[in-house]
Amino acid sequence: MQKSKIGLDFEKVKHAKQVAKNIADDVQKFVGNYTTVAVERTICRLLGVDDVDGNGVPLPNILVNEIKENGVLGEGIMFFVGNAMAETGLTPQQIAEKVAKTELEITKLPIHSQSEIEAVLKPIISETINRINNRKARRSHYLNTIGEGAKPYLYVIVATGNIYEDVVQAQAAARQGADIIAVIRTTGQSLLDYVPYGATTEGFGGTYATQENFRIMRTALDEVSEEVGRYIRLCNYCSGLCMPEIAAMGALEGLDVMLNDALYGILFRDINMQRTLIDQYFSRIINGFAGVIINTGEDNYLTTADAYEQAHTVLASDCINEQLALIAGLPEEQMGLGHAFEMNPQLENGFLYELAQAQMTREIFPNAPLKYMPPTKFMTGNIFRGHIQDALFNMIGIWTNQGLQLLGMPTEAIHTPFMSDRYLSIENAKYIFENMKNIGDEIEFKQGGIMQSRAQKVLDDAIILLETLEKESLFTALEKGIFGDVKRSKTGGKGLDGVTPKGEKYFNAFVELMKR
Repeated sequence: MQKSKIGLDFEKVKHAKQVAKNIADDVQKFVGNYTTVAVERTICRLLGVDDVDGNGVPLPNILVNEIKENGVLGEGIMFFVGNAMAETGLTPQQIAEKVAKTELEITKLPIHSQSEIEAVLKPIISETINRINNRKARRSHYLNTIGEGAKPYLYVIVATGNIYEDVVQAQAAARQGADIIAVIRTTGQSLLDYVPYGATTEGFGGTYATQENFRIMRTALDEVSEEVGRYIRLCNYCSGLCMPEIAAMGALEGLDVMLNDALYGILFRDINMQRTLIDQYFSRIINGFAGVIINTGEDNYLTTADAYEQAHTVLASDCINEQLALIAGLPEEQMGLGHAFEMNPQLENGFLYELAQAQMTREIFPNAPLKYMPPTKFMTGNIFRGHIQDALFNMIGIWTNQGLQLLGMPTEAIHTPFMSDRYLSIENAKYIFENMKNIGDEIEFKQGGIMQSRAQKVLDDAIILLETLEKESLFTALEKGIFGDVKRSKTGGKGLDGVTPKGEKYFNAFVELMKR
């Protein structure tokens, strides 16, 4: 029986997770009846459709727009592509190219039987499954031969806007000691309802997430992994209006970690809640199958809401996100549930509260590689104080055995980090992680003290919130601004016009094949 260092009642934890499961099941009842343009474009990509037309429009968009404009999006692209294959003998890529040139209307062809359609699709689907399995095997081979860094993984960002510049910075970070390289997406890409194509050299605040950029960076990190004798994981973002598409691209190109959270898109990008929760389900199925660790975005709640007063909303959201991920077949070992070190540095005993919450989160999700985020809200540009704030954050990371430690930068709130800034952050973390390696095994929490009381209160408040959400539904909670003090409408935001009920002919063979 697990014993709590921080004084948690595990019967309460069990109850919280059951309530969260009821909330997630309610969401899934809705999700299961609908599809979206992004889900259908993802199926195109998994069937091998890639490239753009003469105007730069991605061929998956062209195929899906074809069935949407003809009013049959709900029947699904897999049905129409499979039917066109059975009728013409063409591959999905050739079909997409002909549709782009208006040489073929896939919604006007004679209808073949379901068994014929499934038969022509089977080898294409098997090829994709094998390709993703080969990527997983390649990762496993590296982990079994050269190994990887110890947890918490040192997680740093590159964000130059130019993929080739990113490669230089990423390899330098790996040599300095980083374990995970996150290529930050260019500002606003989450609001594009298509995925750009090819290698890109211009971006603002980050670099476009494209399949070619994924391939370039994975190749570069494989090279430096072999050089340093340690597997370096690659992270990117499958959030926004193209969640499942980018998840598929990541699976095909061997990414290891992906930001993946519908709630983040709803609250901080004003993406329609119906659209993105449907998209999230398929994206998580793909990530689960590909062995990708997802990162959720609860830490962001504390950038708009008070970190002390609203800590329970982070825990409640983590509980819901865990259950939504389980429904998609994602194992706990791939759930980088998010939380953050974001309390006001002027708060008396703030460090104790942060430590209590980090230990609480670790105990409530014992198998998850938790994603622990550094201070950002109260970073002022004073690099000396900022470096100390990051040091305190790193102490808690090693003390409570976090999984993915996203390193803070002393220049946070000043500029995108230079390689020298990143070096200082990695040096800070390595020094503390080595010097304090077993502190969590050695020091006990005072019974009934400040930290135990804090953890117990956050859990109790999270349960009250979850019980309220169970009565009202997650959709209503989002409308009321329960998370992050941000209110969103069920019918507002971006992307709702891309949602449609599933029709009688609808099927998606990848769902059952990929779900564990």
